[in-house]
Amino acid sequence: MSAANPTLAEQEETRGDNRRLFVKLSIIAMLMFGFGYALVPFYDKMCAALGINSLVPVAKKSAENTQVDYSRTITIELDANSHKLPWRFRPLQNHVQVHPGQLMTIEYEIVNVRNEPVTGQAVPSYGPQLAGQFFSKLDCFCFTKQTLAPNETRRMPVVFLIDPKLPADVNTITLSYTFFEVAGMGGKS
Repeated sequence: MSAANPTLAEQEETRGDNRRLFVKLSIIAMLMFGFGYALVPFYDKMCAALGINSLVPVAKKSAENTQVDYSRTITIELDANSHKLPWRFRPLQNHVQVHPGQLMTIEYEIVNVRNEPVTGQAVPSYGPQLAGQFFSKLDCFCFTKQTLAPNETRRMPVVFLIDPKLPADVNTITLSYTFFEVAGMGGKS
């Protein structure tokens, strides 16, 4: 027999082979499509489990300070003095309640009553004295010299927290600031 004219049996065999090949290729194509379709959720699960490059939106957690000791309350008494300065200086509150570890912001108000600029520097003190070791100021007007224009009024914040290691017998801390005039920095010395 010549290869140019296959017999009917050979043609049937070739058609059968082609059908089997078509079925196998169709099954492989469906498996590949199913694998590709299942890969997206699988990828998301793997990324979420590993904590990397996740496409799944993560629910935002509120930032919470877990170091706050809610079982204790400390009273912070606020005091303000100006040593031979023409300033009115006072805290906007006389006292605040704070939990150790809690971030707190308080404000002081200062007024230059002189008709010329005056520069001063605040110096903090604490009562009892050992409380100063546990009083952490993160932002304070006492870190820099303050120059007030004539008759200027300014509100100045203090951001602080009390270390939870503060001895248990300390329930009240007095925070006192005294402003001293800085010589040669505006105004009279």
